[in-house]
Amino acid sequence: MRRIGIIGTGQIGQAHLKRWAEIDEVEVAVACDVDQASLERTCAEYAIPSSTKDFRELLKRDDLDAVDVCLHNNLHAPVTIEALRAGKHVYCEKPIAGSWADGKAMVDAARETGRMLHIQLAKLYTDATTACRMLIDAGELGRIYHAAATEYRRRGRPYVDGYGTARFVQKAQAGGGALYDTGIYELARMLYLLGNPKVARITGKTYSELEMDPVRGREMDVEEFATGMVYFEGGLTMAIVSAWAINLDPFSASYIAGSKGGVRVDPFSFHRTIADIDFDMTANLGSVAGRRRLMDPELARDMSSSQHHWAAALHERVELLPTAELALSTMLIQQGIYLSHDRDEEVTADDVIANSRSTAAGV
Repeated sequence: MRRIGIIGTGQIGQAHLKRWAEIDEVEVAVACDVDQASLERTCAEYAIPSSTKDFRELLKRDDLDAVDVCLHNNLHAPVTIEALRAGKHVYCEKPIAGSWADGKAMVDAARETGRMLHIQLAKLYTDATTACRMLIDAGELGRIYHAAATEYRRRGRPYVDGYGTARFVQKAQAGGGALYDTGIYELARMLYLLGNPKVARITGKTYSELEMDPVRGREMDVEEFATGMVYFEGGLTMAIVSAWAINLDPFSASYIAGSKGGVRVDPFSFHRTIADIDFDMTANLGSVAGRRRLMDPELARDMSSSQHHWAAALHERVELLPTAELALSTMLIQQGIYLSHDRDEEVTADDVIANSRSTAAGV
């Protein structure tokens, strides 16, 4: 049994706790939140035996293996870094932080302390992602030269469209909008499938154009829509589009194009020309997943979700996926889109790194 503490019992904390309740080899031993009412309700609902309003008091405990950081983006870095230096492994909600500089400080702290840092990137564990990984590893796509990462909502801006708090749409708390909140999932998945290639240049634009409630709208200073193009070293390119709100029907699925074949990710399809015949193929991914569960049930369980994977890593059954590095690369691209928008020109990875500043909030 591994014992963890959870820091933050709001909307994200509740989502994490529901999943922890399904994993019998991890015990949430203590909860932390500045909101006493939320803290008491959470401890009662999930039978958490201990609580504190001060995360530093939680970090002093020597009976915890890890902490789960469920705070707003600009609080991720300061709390995570203190936790790592206190000897705790850290599971952190996405994005890694509010800026590349803060994310890099988190990754550096994990390396310096020898502690594990895991970022919640849920789409890495889906059957569709696994199928794409299998095709790529088998060489069925050939030389990969272009990809697209798309994330769509017709109407889904936090707070201004009716759910969540204003902090989700305030740069001082969240760091960014659609790119940080939902775009990260697809962008991180595509970087994972592409082998986390090194970024060379980025161009992009962000928008906030659609009408919204006039009172709640005054709280929002982040983007509802973002688009960009990433040029990686070696010639690979990737198009990006991420929407919290847009007057369109759903975007086509993210895809990867190769010299031998191509895939659309979710819903999954595989495309190939054989004997001069163009094939567009679907697959029974449930059957594939079922065989994996029968052949290696432990591995299938340990790769079934981000939190199952974290639990397995804490028990030293699996090598942790490089989610911190993927999340940091994602942040580099996201900040590159923002910087390109501000400058109205293409920027390099070095430009982004040189201009990235800490957005960490005081704790």
